[in-house]
Amino acid sequence: MDWLVSSAEFLVNEILSQPAYLIGLITAAGLIALKKPAGQVVGGAIKATLGFLLIGAGATLVVGALAPLGEMIQGATGAHGVIPTNEAIVGIAQEQYGARVAWLMILGFAVSLLLARFTPLRYVFLTGHHMLFMATLLTMVLAIAGQASWAVVLVGGVLLGILLVALPAFAHPWTKRVTGSDSVAIGHFGTAGYIAAGATGQLVGRRSRSTEEMNLPEGLRFLRDSMVATALSMVLIYLVMALIFLGKAGKETAFKAFGDNGAAGASGVGDYVMQSVMQGLQFGIAVAVILFGVRTILGELVPAFQGIARKLVPGAVPSLDAPIVFPYAQNAVLVGFISSFTGGLVSLGLLAWIFHPAFGLALVLPGLVPHFFTGGAAGVYGNATGGRRGAALGAFVNGVLITFLPALLLKVLGAFGEENTTFGDADFGWFGTLIGYAAKAGETGGVVLMLLIGAAVLLGAVIFQKRVVDTGWDPGAHRDALPPRREAPAPASAAAGTPAAHGRITPPRGAPKPPPPPPQA
Repeated sequence: MDWLVSSAEFLVNEILSQPAYLIGLITAAGLIALKKPAGQVVGGAIKATLGFLLIGAGATLVVGALAPLGEMIQGATGAHGVIPTNEAIVGIAQEQYGARVAWLMILGFAVSLLLARFTPLRYVFLTGHHMLFMATLLTMVLAIAGQASWAVVLVGGVLLGILLVALPAFAHPWTKRVTGSDSVAIGHFGTAGYIAAGATGQLVGRRSRSTEEMNLPEGLRFLRDSMVATALSMVLIYLVMALIFLGKAGKETAFKAFGDNGAAGASGVGDYVMQSVMQGLQFGIAVAVILFGVRTILGELVPAFQGIARKLVPGAVPSLDAPIVFPYAQNAVLVGFISSFTGGLVSLGLLAWIFHPAFGLALVLPGLVPHFFTGGAAGVYGNATGGRRGAALGAFVNGVLITFLPALLLKVLGAFGEENTTFGDADFGWFGTLIGYAAKAGETGGVVLMLLIGAAVLLGAVIFQKRVVDTGWDPGAHRDALPPRREAPAPASAAAGTPAAHGRITPPRGAPKPPPPPPQA
């Protein structure tokens, strides 16, 4: 019997407790369930394992690239400063919590399928990297609060499953306003920002023209490349903070910021500036490595989830990543990005001036990547209900949210709050903070309180689905009902077919097409 015990210990300690191997085994199980050929099963499992190892490698690079910046921010402002980057904080957390994250993610997806099958919330969340990010966040806040491993996985899995079906439901009236159909939902944990942007558009933009009647320069399109946007944002942030630190602390102290791990530090002002540029570029490389690892994992894992979902939840509405709405209002994406980034800068000023001194909140620096993706989507939602003013002000609100909410979230992340990075999108902030404080109520009390929060979110989503979504409420109906604005006669050379000032936006070429309307009785 000793060999049996030894084999079991080997299986648990050397395989199932290793996140990379566990991800590979889970991927293989999903592919086997879909009756894939043996070669595809083996190849998929190996690719998923390698992808997980890439995440760890990228995380090491992230920590190295952020260390000097953290010292500069602390020295220049006297406050702890962070740059929200989901991939970075997830990569850092994997080493300590990887196995629990994997189990929680799988359980959460299974719970979401059951809820989609047996409740009115028939949404299947297929944005795999955001499932991974939320699973990591829930694992971190529950474990840091002292919850047992079984509670982390079971309670966290239930909470994740609820979010995967509830949040698409809450956003769906605004999503239908954007897409014009029920065929797709938003599956992205920036939902609070998109709802806020859509609601802001309703308030401020009743007579505002659509952003799609604007001509924006092609020169800004390069920012859609996430690696370029990440590297550029970090280079700019590094340069600004490096120069402020140099002016405040002096050359001798500032040059030592690059002297860790046996390095001699900067040899002069020119070397100091160029090392700052290099560190920003290194951060871009690190995030690119982590992104490649995440995509490698999910390229194998998500297809298996999709096949299982189609079998278990017939008639489900797929919930997809935020860029699914970009084709419906491409100008609104850039307007939203710029406005969200502006909101982040204004909020950073408020944090430095008021909220850090008064409440000890960290300084959250605006990064181009979260502001581009969530701000761009918020711009589309705001434009759908409020035109140009809705896009600009709605995305500005999103920028405020993704600055203050991460600052609050850091309060429940324990030692991870000192890592100079954190989760960036709105839903990570509000839900992570809420669950983090609830988890601190004790092993039993915390579990009960967290489950009550989950039940409240689920019940609220079911009621919202039945009374709002299913009844066809349109958040932009008041805008459509307004009489057209009086305009000067158009010149004879004007192109025919210009969109109405208050009508729905005509989707551009390449946008998903809504299904045809049902035949009239």
